[in-house]
Amino acid sequence: MGAKLAPAHDGISIHDLAQRRGVREALQWFTREKQWINEQHLELCRVPAPTFLEHERAEWMAARLRGFGCQVGIDRGGNVIAFPWGDSGNPLVALTAHLDTVFAPKSKEEIAVGPDGRLCGPGVSDNGAGLAALLAVARAATACPQPGERRLELVLVANVGEEGEGNLNGMRHLLSSQSALAPRLAAFLVLDGAATDHITSQALGSRRYEITFTGPGGHSWSDFGMANPVHALSRAVALLSDIVLEAAPRSSLNCGVIEGGASVNSIPQMARAKVDIRSESNQKMDELVRALNRAVERAQQIENERATLAKVTARVKEIGSRPAGTLAADAAILPYLRAVDAHLGIRSYLDCSSTDANIPLSMGIPAVAIGAGGQGGGAHTPQEWFHPEGRDLGLKRIFLTLCLLLCDAGLAGSRAISGSSRANSS
Repeated sequence: MGAKLAPAHDGISIHDLAQRRGVREALQWFTREKQWINEQHLELCRVPAPTFLEHERAEWMAARLRGFGCQVGIDRGGNVIAFPWGDSGNPLVALTAHLDTVFAPKSKEEIAVGPDGRLCGPGVSDNGAGLAALLAVARAATACPQPGERRLELVLVANVGEEGEGNLNGMRHLLSSQSALAPRLAAFLVLDGAATDHITSQALGSRRYEITFTGPGGHSWSDFGMANPVHALSRAVALLSDIVLEAAPRSSLNCGVIEGGASVNSIPQMARAKVDIRSESNQKMDELVRALNRAVERAQQIENERATLAKVTARVKEIGSRPAGTLAADAAILPYLRAVDAHLGIRSYLDCSSTDANIPLSMGIPAVAIGAGGQGGGAHTPQEWFHPEGRDLGLKRIFLTLCLLLCDAGLAGSRAISGSSRANSS
């Protein structure tokens, strides 16, 4: 007998749920249509989608989803929005996967399938795996009978702006006052990457800054004495690297980019660095941001005190901010996932990471991020790879979890109240 569900499901077991006609046929579809899913995966990854330039892949995804019979649109943020069973106006459970990749293929041939069935090329796992799962769920949902009565509606979202300086802009828009769907979104199941061995239930926060030092520059000999932007920036980075971080809450500081100068015998006019601050705590991130500003101010002061001619100026500009957050202890989504994992024989652990789930978690909306099935590696490199072995297990996990969420009366009721309050306040 499978694990028992919450009272909202009248005590039905996962085993009994999986035997319902619509659910059973969808689960069988994921195994039967492995080759079709692999073909969709290959084709979508050959459509380039670097952050801020996802529109071509968005149009491709929208056309595919529309062809399956979904009700499809692209919102003002660039997100693809699809309803596989139509939009009843009820509160929503969102299944999401981000469109963008860190690197884009230079040609279609750069995304290739090896003799062992392994898919190779930039973005094939992160987030080709998530997008392929989104397509598979959409096709199964429209090709098979509906899985019974629902209290919430399912919406599929292929969103923009997850990677790097995209700053989770797609998810921010989806949950902003500009989005008609925002008041109805009751829970999020975020698909990111491949592996099924983890459940991201805690959002790792991050703040990203660009530090720029500028000065008049000059000749390294005849203008010696002018303040040097590279020297000032180097001192600021050294001061940052000297900051001692406590074990808890876990935090990190990283200078990932440094640039500036034109030649070995010139005093540069500009030097710039990009810094990434991460923490499990929003309060700790605020402390580290203050430390960053103090380091820049001190580096500017020291360099200008040493200079006998022109001085440098400094600017600190925020280029990204991702809030930290934690899934509420009483959120139903985690027990549902745990019950599904027990039924399918999946062993998983909880982790803390930075994903699209950061935004709903920071707003108190239940959300987790999970892998979409299969195996992957080399994320954020041109040598990224994905192998589809075990993908169907991940897809069954996704579908069963969605079925539980869609029947949750408590989740539907709480979001209906929340949405009404938001509408009344605006």
